[in-house]
Formats: sequence, C-alpha cells, structure tokens
Amino acid sequence: MTDHTLARADEVLTELVELVETARNLPMSSSCVLPRERTLDLLDALREVLPPEMIEARRLVAERDRLLSEAAERAAAIVTKAQQQAAALQAEAAEQSERAVAEARAEAHGLLEQARAEQDRLVSAASVQQAAVAAAARLQQESELQAEQVRAEAAQYADRLSGDAQQYAASTLSGLVETLQRLLATAENGRAALSPPPQ
Repeated sequence: MTDHTLARADEVLTELVELVETARNLPMSSSCVLPRERTLDLLDALREVLPPEMIEARRLVAERDRLLSEAAERAAAIVTKAQQQAAALQAEAAEQSERAVAEARAEAHGLLEQARAEQDRLVSAASVQQAAVAAAARLQQESELQAEQVRAEAAQYADRLSGDAQQYAASTLSGLVETLQRLLATAENGRAALSPPPQ
C-alpha cells in the first residue's frame, strides 16, 4: 500500500468516525441516525482504497489454510507411520520376548538335566568313596597285623642273634683267656729261666 493510499484510507476512516460522533441520538436509546448516502459514499471510497490489500490478505489467508491443511496431512501421515512403526516394533519385541523365553526355558531344562546327571555322578562317587574308605580301613587293619607280625618276628630274630652273639663272644673270650693264660705261663717260665740263681 502506497503512502497516498494510506493517507486516503486514513482520511476516509476519520470522516467515518466524525460522522458517527456527530450523528443525532435517538430518544431514549443509545442508537444514532446516520446519513445513508454519505455513509455509503465513505464506505465505497474505503473499499476503493483497500482492494489490493484485501486481495493480498485473502491470498495470504488461502495460503495459510493450504499450509495448515498440508501440515495436518503431514502430521496425520507422520502419526500413521509412527503407529505402524510402533506396531511393528511391538510385534518384533513380542517375538523377541517369546524367543528369549523359549531359549531361557531350553537353557533351564538343559541346566536341570546337567544338575541331575551331576547329582547321579556325585551319588555314585559317594558310593565309590564309601567302598574305598572301607577297603582302605580293611587294608590298614591287615597292614597293621602284618606289621605287628613282622615286628614280633624281628624281635625274636634280634633276640636270637643277640643270644648267639653273646654266646659267641663268651666262647671267644674264654678261648682268648686260655690263650693269654698259656702265654702268661710261658712268659713266667721264660723269665724264671733267665733269672740268675740265688747266691
């Protein structure tokens, strides 16, 4: 809108305001009487001043409505797409959850079977251990008996060897004493033979 157009529009509006302000009031009412022709002339003049801007305003309103419609369509499409994606994700999550539950059940079943097998093995191992403990106790008892017998036989053998050694030592010492006595007698005889006769 040009400056001239703005000035003309301002003049027309000023005249309209003055026309309303100076109008005669109706008795017993807040209404007033306006001169029809003058008012219509001013409104026509105002319409002649405003059409370019009115057309632009209508175009802007139509453009706004179009943009709002497109935005609403896009928003609806986005919402629809989001709902579809959410449904797909929910279905995928449910499938993954069911698969995870099935895998967890299978793993739990496998662990339970392993635990049962391990329990059976431990029970069997406990039986074997009990048998081994009994066998070890029996072997220990037998070995202690054998050791006692060996100790007794060793003691008897040691006593016999000790007696034989004492007897051998006594016999050897007796022979040695006899030999020493003979040597002593011989030595005495030899000394007596070497001694000078008494005067």
